[in-house]
Amino acid sequence: MSESFLTDLRALIDVDASSGTRARYSSDAGLTRIPPLAVAFPRTPEQAIAAFDLARAHGVPLTARGGGTSCASNAIGPGLVLDFSRHMNRVISIDPEARTATVEPGCVGSTLQAAAAKHGLRFGPDPSSQNRATIAGMVANNACGPHATAWGRTSDNIVSLDCVDGQGRRFTATTSHDAALSDVPGLASLIDSNLAPIRTELGRFSARSPATPSNTSPPRAGATSPPCSQAPRGPSSSSCPSPCASCPCPTRPCSPPSATDP
Repeated sequence: MSESFLTDLRALIDVDASSGTRARYSSDAGLTRIPPLAVAFPRTPEQAIAAFDLARAHGVPLTARGGGTSCASNAIGPGLVLDFSRHMNRVISIDPEARTATVEPGCVGSTLQAAAAKHGLRFGPDPSSQNRATIAGMVANNACGPHATAWGRTSDNIVSLDCVDGQGRRFTATTSHDAALSDVPGLASLIDSNLAPIRTELGRFSARSPATPSNTSPPRAGATSPPCSQAPRGPSSSSCPSPCASCPCPTRPCSPPSATDP
């Protein structure tokens, strides 16, 4: 099956199934090693979708990969790895008036920051890996960073996402439900039947400081937004991979940055 899959895949997209590449892509910043079947490098959303469709037809697991900075082995898998960072890595446009940017999924965080800085703007989240981490990876992990207390997490700074789900349906994700997009069959019943463990056991971590947002900490009573935060708050959306994402760029802080402010 793998040979026929790779033969069909090579007709659609750049593919590397060499042992060296498979070894390099068998790990990310985590401790786990899982060699993939092959690595593909989409140049367009259409190529990525074609690879999605082929992998689904052959029953091959698919993993989207950006900079490989995940410490939780999110960027590795035994099937096909799609590396968006090689070709789909551009800042497509920036609208200074609307304070939004449209980027490809493999765009590195610091690349967007540099492009936004030319307009006196910045993208809110700034994780320590932002000079390697891609925007789609930041969406998938809901990345934060030292300035997330002022400008929010990645989910607080996303307007919309161009997505493809596991059934191959392409749609624009916002916080408004698209009535034309039907629910995934069986998903609601799966959630309902496991609601108790999802609520009580998923993402259990020790309490964090009220000043430190995280993906798992509940809202703290009496929390207020910092007075210098002027970021427009877009819909919270977290789906990956996304052929492109439109992200609001918050303004720089009201006061001049300190010497330690990156």
